[in-house]
Amino acid sequence: MHRFLRAVGFSEYTKRQEIKGLLERIQENPGEIQVVQADDGTRMQIYTDTGSGIGISVYGELNERDEMERDYYFPFLRSTCISTQAPCQIQRHAEKESYSGICEEYRVGVSLIFYLQNGIEYMSRMQDPYKSLRVSSVMLSALSTGGRILLPIAKTEKQREKIKVASAERTQLLEAARRGNPAAMDSLALEDMDLYNSISSRVRREDVYSIVDSCFMPFGVECDQYSVLGEILEAEKIINSWTNEEIYVLMVECSDLVFQIAVNAKDLLGEPLEGRRFKGTVWLQGQVNFLE
Repeated sequence: MHRFLRAVGFSEYTKRQEIKGLLERIQENPGEIQVVQADDGTRMQIYTDTGSGIGISVYGELNERDEMERDYYFPFLRSTCISTQAPCQIQRHAEKESYSGICEEYRVGVSLIFYLQNGIEYMSRMQDPYKSLRVSSVMLSALSTGGRILLPIAKTEKQREKIKVASAERTQLLEAARRGNPAAMDSLALEDMDLYNSISSRVRREDVYSIVDSCFMPFGVECDQYSVLGEILEAEKIINSWTNEEIYVLMVECSDLVFQIAVNAKDLLGEPLEGRRFKGTVWLQGQVNFLE
């Protein structure tokens, strides 16, 4: 089974036969169907919502009887906000006909790698020479199988503005350093040394989560999974209409990056409220918007 099925409300589906029945039900009750004609056959992708913005997608190939032969499936959360407009590339996975997006996002300090939700749209554009493959923006979302709610760090409005200005300046320095500017490289090196010295002295007398406001770090060996800590901007509880399980959908700001996270209420420790922080591991997904 897909490990993140429980994040969209299917925690009770643990056996192969149960999941097979679930996928057959999805194929019988498709919400949205996308089809693309490739050189070696016809591909189909089904998106079935089982709650507000959550659901399961099934991908496969049509056989001679126009029946879909399943290749793979994945749970999804549809994002409602644009997370980044950084340059983005799309690459195919080696083992199956699915795709990942890679963004050079300086705000989080790492190359963002996410599972592409609208891969069939990308395939369709590859078949049409008159359609652009350039990405204008990315709408990121994530699924989590476990997290906890932390209290916020008390900050005044003046401190918040100061943090935003410092973050914008650091982003500009990173962009300049990428272009080979030696002064920007020196500034970043000095800034990192000052930050290290400051943290080293504070960690002796303070809890680490009172020092680290947010973080976005790769987690494990899979390149699209991350450990995140970010401030909750919005929190909504939705119901999976097929299983009646409760799901929290959190709008989180993490290292100036805004995206949504879906987590089963069973797997979340604490009460998510605006202003508090979410800490957990996530599987990052995204839908790309193409230039017309």
